[in-house]
Amino acid sequence: MITFLLGIGILYTFRLGFIQVTMLKQAFVQTFGGMFKKNPDNKDGISPFQALATSVAAQVGTGNLAGVATAIALGGPGAIFWMWVSSFFGMATIFAEAVLAQKYKEEKDGQIVGGPAYYIRKGVGSKWLAGFFAVSIIIALGFIGNMVQSNSIAASFDTFNIPRVAVGIVVAILIGFIIFGGIQRIAKIAEFVVPFMALFYIGGSLVIVFANFSGIVDAFILIVESAFNPAAATGGVIGATIKEAIRYGVSRGLFSNEAGMGSTPHAHAAANVKHPAQQGLVAIIAVVIDTVIICTLTALVIIMTKSYETGLNGIQLTQESFTRGLGEFGHPFIAICLFFFAFTTILGWYYFGENNINYLFGKKGISVYRALVLLFIVLGSTLNVTLVWDLADTFNALMVLPNVIALFILSPVVVKIYKEYKTKW
Repeated sequence: MITFLLGIGILYTFRLGFIQVTMLKQAFVQTFGGMFKKNPDNKDGISPFQALATSVAAQVGTGNLAGVATAIALGGPGAIFWMWVSSFFGMATIFAEAVLAQKYKEEKDGQIVGGPAYYIRKGVGSKWLAGFFAVSIIIALGFIGNMVQSNSIAASFDTFNIPRVAVGIVVAILIGFIIFGGIQRIAKIAEFVVPFMALFYIGGSLVIVFANFSGIVDAFILIVESAFNPAAATGGVIGATIKEAIRYGVSRGLFSNEAGMGSTPHAHAAANVKHPAQQGLVAIIAVVIDTVIICTLTALVIIMTKSYETGLNGIQLTQESFTRGLGEFGHPFIAICLFFFAFTTILGWYYFGENNINYLFGKKGISVYRALVLLFIVLGSTLNVTLVWDLADTFNALMVLPNVIALFILSPVVVKIYKEYKTKW
């Protein structure tokens, strides 16, 4: 799966002429130039920035905290270098996904819908493959994935000695209030919460980075050296090999920004833009925010506080690094961030699943889907998460395969749209 995701990113990088470099400035302008403008037609979709916020809501989650820590624990600091590599190529992939989502979107029951199921059916011409993708993402993200997120939220509140089931019920009530308002309400909440939660986390991380600023150059040197010679760079503290550094860095990077997985195109399809490539450029910025900024800051905090030498893994490693950097406030700081990161991911993943329920069953299936999602949120808060993670990984793989096949087949369409955009806009 890692090979497929990285391979499709390399393909699009070359076919689009390194778009993540040549069009990066225009991507920022397209994303933030009109962030305070209202959507010209509230009945038909959402604004480009709201689509970005909804996308980032899904992308920025527990992977940015626990996933980065796991990559470092198992692959060494050098895994972060390979995470950067995967995000670089992922920018080209996610541009293609957003472009295709825009091109093949449609209006259904008064709502703009789109995503891989639609461009697989209409672009590739395979109803079976489109249906296979739809079922996979509903299970992977809508049900099992959201169980993982609610479990993470409940676990983060162990610090405050609050029963996990109580946390699950409260989260389900809050999510229910939002999702029954449809994509417009989800987008408005994401538009408000995502910038706040990102800035809060970035601010806390920068406090630690600047407090240890004398070691920032050494941290970057360690990351680069460890990418090619982990044992020598870490003095044998971490028994990682180059293969492990690449494996965990690339996989955690791709699964954090979700480039090529087929999830974020649902948000970008709903954006109201004049040309598909415009939303493709916005999608690139989502990867910049998720991996280049937030994941990198997590990595710097772990490395600069020397927490990676403790032998801890996952969220425990992240908590240890922020406790070392912020003192007693470090633990509740991570608990708060984990709550917002996981909560907004539930919103994004719910919406992606709803799109595919709509594709398979129409509007009549959405009420049942909402009820099941809320039930899974409560259940997820009480369960042992190991099995749930394994199931989520399995269904993630099942949804990636049809999406990557479609991206490969439809690459000429993406290239044609991009060339048209460069000529006329």
